[in-house]
Amino acid sequence: MYIIFILIAISVLVAAAFLGAFLWAVRSGQYDDDYTPAVRMLFENEVGGGPKTDKAGQKQQ
Repeated sequence: MYIIFILIAISVLVAAAFLGAFLWAVRSGQYDDDYTPAVRMLFENEVGGGPKTDKAGQKQQ
């Protein structure tokens, strides 16, 4: 029975270490997206802005 308490304590310590490493990575900017803004103009999806056209290429009002 004593070994179960030791294993639970060790698992809680390991979980706390992983949580601390994750929070450190988030705060230091490891998950910031630096790649997408550089290639956003290459994507085919239009976000908005330009004049609306129909399928024949005519401008809609």
